[in-house]
Amino acid sequence: MPTVTYAGTPVPVNDEGFFTDPDRWNERMAPEIAREAGIETLTEEHWQVIKHVRHEYAEKGSGPTVRALGKTSGVGVKELYELFPKGPAKLAAKIAGIPKPRGCI
Repeated sequence: MPTVTYAGTPVPVNDEGFFTDPDRWNERMAPEIAREAGIETLTEEHWQVIKHVRHEYAEKGSGPTVRALGKTSGVGVKELYELFPKGPAKLAAKIAGIPKPRGCI
């Protein structure tokens, strides 16, 4: 299993770069993960989605789909695609340090 270092902390990830242990994530890691994905700055809206994704994972054991994220995060689907252009549910999950949501390719 590969290991990457974010904010000075080595963390195990799967072959796609998703955390295998979400408890190893902390907020200092998110900007580094986002930059790797081409997002230079995390705005308040990004953080709103990231925190919501982590909450959903803690509650349900999986991150939300794009459709569910658009309905429950307080950020509409169109804006989600502007914030996370390479696939909102998948990219938000990666930045939030949770496994890839079910149904994401």
